[in-house]
Amino acid sequence: MAENVFITEETIEGAADGPLAGRTVAVKDNISTAGVRTTCGSKMLEEYVPPYDATVVERLKDAGATIVGKANMDEFGMGTTTETSYFGSTDNPAAPGHVPGGSSGGSAAAVAAGDADLALGSDTGGSIRCPAAFCGVVGIKPTYGLVSRYGLVAYGNSLEQIGPFAETVEDAAALLDVIAGDDERDATTHDAGDEANYADAATGDVDGLSIGVPTELLDGADDGVVETFWDAIAELEDRGAEYHEVSLPSVEHAVEAYYVIAMSEASSNLARFDGVRYGHSSDAEGNWNETFAQTRKEGFGDEVKRRILLGTYALSAGYHDKYYKKAQDARAWVKQDFDEALSEADVLASPTMPVPPFELGESLDDPLQMYLADANTVPVNLADLPAISVPAGETDGLPVGLQLVGPAFGEERLIRAASALA
Repeated sequence: MAENVFITEETIEGAADGPLAGRTVAVKDNISTAGVRTTCGSKMLEEYVPPYDATVVERLKDAGATIVGKANMDEFGMGTTTETSYFGSTDNPAAPGHVPGGSSGGSAAAVAAGDADLALGSDTGGSIRCPAAFCGVVGIKPTYGLVSRYGLVAYGNSLEQIGPFAETVEDAAALLDVIAGDDERDATTHDAGDEANYADAATGDVDGLSIGVPTELLDGADDGVVETFWDAIAELEDRGAEYHEVSLPSVEHAVEAYYVIAMSEASSNLARFDGVRYGHSSDAEGNWNETFAQTRKEGFGDEVKRRILLGTYALSAGYHDKYYKKAQDARAWVKQDFDEALSEADVLASPTMPVPPFELGESLDDPLQMYLADANTVPVNLADLPAISVPAGETDGLPVGLQLVGPAFGEERLIRAASALA
């Protein structure tokens, strides 16, 4: 077992039969499991036990899967390394001494280490694709609305999606088949219809596939990452695909826009954790305001506090239009650029992460470095599009991921393309 993969190791048995019968699944610890702790990697929810299952957990159990534990994560999904977890960092089984990525690092590490056949994570700005790339496994960030978020502890409602991890594209697609679909408890969900069969799309047939490579997503990337990326594109070409360069000029502003929007939504969502309605409660004496402040000081880690403060500032009187509204305008521009690029290509391709996995502890004192590492993943969430990360190879012995992005609800196309590599 890889080090510190699970926060809670408690088995939840599924139905006796079903498409996932006999398969083991790790579930990220921000997804509700009835009767089993769901901590979000935070002291604030250290002892929280949900009274209900998330929709995706219900569907796992109905499909016969066995849940083997709740996977470690960056606190409340805020991080790129799984080092902000209150329960300690997770080592990368594919690159010991390095981070597994985040925020779903425990989920990716569980699959990479063989501790689970499959895993669920959530992706607000790359939190499935980053750890998939860093751990050398497959991770799918579905189109916003394809998978129910009922039972997912909210970080950034307009950005986040639950998605699968696996060793192969076909296995990840089979898990997506189980969890995708309409849910009356989540009004944002989309009915994919009976015709959707993602596992069957994993044919590896890329003959005639048009791949657009956004030049902006290669700028500033590590040389070894870029070289490995082009090797993967060459492999797709050998199988009959064609590539050409496209442009996404708006991505220059995507990271800034993403963090304003995500932190603003986090500031609002995490207001409920006050020690009265939810979460850790301080023993401090004093008036309500003092107790409230002490509760949140004790319950939240440094990165969560940082993001709450920045989000609250962006939403405050006099600054809403200057920051939040402008970020939403940039989001619309990003979506427009992606739509235009996808009118010129079947899928878009880039390195998933511009750098190989950080060494443990390397980025903790430099949050900006961590934020900038999301440059290739956050634009996809702003545009509400699906994406997949597949292993592309290694640089200096460290895993590198290839990211493919498709049109809204174009998961079958992505799975077909990605299965040529994994």
